[in-house]
Amino acid sequence: MEINPTHGYHQVSYLGWRYTSADEEVARFIEAAVKDSPTEIDWTLDRTRRNWVLVPTRLLREANGLAGPAFADAVHTVNTQDQQFCLKTQSDMDVIIKHLQQVALPND
Repeated sequence: MEINPTHGYHQVSYLGWRYTSADEEVARFIEAAVKDSPTEIDWTLDRTRRNWVLVPTRLLREANGLAGPAFADAVHTVNTQDQQFCLKTQSDMDVIIKHLQQVALPND
């Protein structure tokens, strides 16, 4: 959701998903596609937990990773205090998704 339905502010974008049997080749493919996308900010594919999350690197740095309430707190702080960053994440997410749709998938 790009805009908070209650408060009306823009929210930071990130994308998570889970594979039943993910492998390194898929991760390298996603990381390369994100790296090749003309984004405004740095992004990280975090694979430290069961769900993979494509997240702005800034959030991981400020929260010291995805674990615990620190991540939710960092997201809330960015949402309420840095609308320009939120807009950049939303724009970048559109670019990344379009780029992923255009690149050839690995054959394996």
